[in-house]
Amino acid sequence: MSERPAPPPLQRLGRPPLPRAPDAVPPFAYVLDADEDLAEEFEPRARFAAREVATARLIHVEPGDCDLAPWLAAVGHGPGLLILEGLIAIETHLAGRTVSELVGAGDLLQPDAPRLDEILDRSVSWRALWLSRMALLNEEFAVRVRPWPQISRALLRRAERRAADLAELRAISSHPRLEVRLSLLLWHLAARWGRVERSGLRLVLPLTHRLLGQLVAAERPSISHALRRLADAGLITGCAGDWHLRGSLDEHLDALAERTPSLVDSQHRLDAL
Repeated sequence: MSERPAPPPLQRLGRPPLPRAPDAVPPFAYVLDADEDLAEEFEPRARFAAREVATARLIHVEPGDCDLAPWLAAVGHGPGLLILEGLIAIETHLAGRTVSELVGAGDLLQPDAPRLDEILDRSVSWRALWLSRMALLNEEFAVRVRPWPQISRALLRRAERRAADLAELRAISSHPRLEVRLSLLLWHLAARWGRVERSGLRLVLPLTHRLLGQLVAAERPSISHALRRLADAGLITGCAGDWHLRGSLDEHLDALAERTPSLVDSQHRLDAL
């Protein structure tokens, strides 16, 4: 007599089933182990106790277009999706235009709050630029870590930091000169992702001309022409994925304001050393 097939696992009513994590990777992680800055909020004794309950489901995202909407829905009333590593471009589409925001390790993504006064028709999409890993901080996580308010305070600061970054990007995009917008943007990104080198900073990020345009509100051909002018002035060299910011931000702004000569001669002197 043949065995009956096992029934599917029961799903609790009122909650959509969670997207399935890849089988080859651990499904859960200790959040304080994966986020060192969050762990630094604790004294050693309290850290050990909090570590045991501050666990979360892991989400692994391959490079390319990805749909984070089901995961954001699974957050429920929890803090959000905490990026542990990687780089994601969040693209907002409105009236035929697209603007982008870059988020990475330490950033907190939260579901959109419902707005009764919403008039504009916008949509959001996500694109992983690097292999990325996130922790699902849902309502169950929030309940478990309630005895440790250090976690909630740290996550609130992360959300405030992201809002401040968006305000800075908005100010950058408002500058009338595209060369200045690009220079300010790359220095802004280099403060977080750049590496110091002898002649300035090196920024290894997959920033295509299209993505740069979405970050500073410009069309791709205009970005290409502006980058060529910055390279001719010796200010920013390299190509998509590997940018070199020569000199300092003040020197860039002075050169672009035509208050000082181009950095080409000074860069030649540096290269000769």
